[in-house]
Amino acid sequence: MIEFDREKDESNRAKHGLSLAQAAEMQIEVIVPDPFAGETRFRAFGRIDERACCLVFTQRDGGVRAISLRRAHLREYQRHVRQL
Repeated sequence: MIEFDREKDESNRAKHGLSLAQAAEMQIEVIVPDPFAGETRFRAFGRIDERACCLVFTQRDGGVRAISLRRAHLREYQRHVRQL
């Protein structure tokens, strides 16, 4: 189950054009630690409707809390997932 803050979801939709709820549709290919966060966060790279995406999330109370969902940059996707 994916949890997220409703206000953060609105902000994410405005900024990236994706709802955090769509994280449940993501076909995850790899998960890596997020080195830029103060708390323990992860980045998941995968696809939603054949579009390469990046999900930033943390684990809270045994569940997954989505923080950000956006289209992945080609270089970062290639670096973490595979050569396209």
